[in-house]
Amino acid sequence: MRAAEMFAAELRRSGLLGRTQRVLVDLYGSLALTGLGHGTDRAVLLGLEGHHPESIDPEIAATRIAELLVANTVHLGGEKHIPFVMERDLRWHKRESLPRHPNGMRVTALSEDEAVLLERAYYSIGGGFVEEDGMDQRDALANAASLPYPFASASEFLATAHAHGKALWEIVLANERSMHDDEKLYAQMDRIWDVMQGCITRGLRTEGILPGGLNVRRRAPRLYAKLEAKPHRDGLEAMDYVNVVAMAVNEENAAGGRVVTAPTNGAAGVIPAVIAYYLRYCDGASREGIHRFLLTATAIGSLYKDNASISGAEVGCQGEVGVACSMAAGGLVAALEGTNAQIEYAAEIGMEHSLGMTCDPIGGLVQIPCIERNAVGAVRAIHAARMAMEEDDDRHVVSLDNVIAVMYRTGLDMQSAYKETSLGGLAVSTVEC
Repeated sequence: MRAAEMFAAELRRSGLLGRTQRVLVDLYGSLALTGLGHGTDRAVLLGLEGHHPESIDPEIAATRIAELLVANTVHLGGEKHIPFVMERDLRWHKRESLPRHPNGMRVTALSEDEAVLLERAYYSIGGGFVEEDGMDQRDALANAASLPYPFASASEFLATAHAHGKALWEIVLANERSMHDDEKLYAQMDRIWDVMQGCITRGLRTEGILPGGLNVRRRAPRLYAKLEAKPHRDGLEAMDYVNVVAMAVNEENAAGGRVVTAPTNGAAGVIPAVIAYYLRYCDGASREGIHRFLLTATAIGSLYKDNASISGAEVGCQGEVGVACSMAAGGLVAALEGTNAQIEYAAEIGMEHSLGMTCDPIGGLVQIPCIERNAVGAVRAIHAARMAMEEDDDRHVVSLDNVIAVMYRTGLDMQSAYKETSLGGLAVSTVEC
């Protein structure tokens, strides 16, 4: 959606929108192989009309898509109606990839005489981040260097915090404050948690069958009702609660609801479930603790994004649920006011025991094994945080930087059949009757 909107916006800026009579969208590699299950085709339509994933109402989106499919038109950039026939204008190149990334797409605007007016290639690199061919990365590097406390690795992050006598989350907060005023910054963090809470609430109360053809039943409402009705507690009800919250969020994702990419949609249930655990079961839980969690988790996620990958199509699910587990583990330690060394250790544990995780969704749908995998990842994050907080020094053999590098190498070594292509693993193990 974001890439298609970028293209429509460029047409408008360049004065080419009025001359555009047709738009072609070509999807390549993993984006084509799992695009139907991931809703890529529907997202493209909405993006071409100028919609943004952060603001569009999911219910309105579903209605609008149905209208577009009947009319075979799109309101390009929200300004001009042009024909768009899915079978003709959206093309799936399942055996071909663009050179830069397995999640690639090309969008082309044609004039009335079929002349190319504008053509752009975009890459979905994970977590909603989109890169365009020819983008100049120097601006991003310059922005990072201008921060009061720049860091490019976990070791630099720790050293900077130590040198200035700050907690890791305080380093992130200072960097954010250099770009945003406090009112906007705290409002955005509160909005992130509000959206997560809304997703949890919808997921816990919405029953039915998930779309896509696998006939997967939404389990979270039933499991939550059973959990709340238990007359006796066995000491592990906290883990049951984490399981059901993580599943609720990912069932919402599978149904096309609004989630927070954390770091990706397929891994969106881990962090909300761990924050929900913090609020319900941890003494002294507070809004400030949620802020510490989010600031810390953001920094950990950025280390993976900048030094490895958060794309299942590039490194498997270790780059999605694995990274989410690492982010959540470090974030929980920060919320509980653990030490910087404990945060780094928790994040390392979260990934160390997620290494090699494949991305092999059945039918290309973010349902099996994705929904349960988020629950497992959330529980693992809590285990990692608790293990790390039992340590009172910073001595452990494998560093977070080490495990990030190993994760990336493991992903590059992984066969493409296990990297969001639905060509291997669980995706081909189920016999269709």
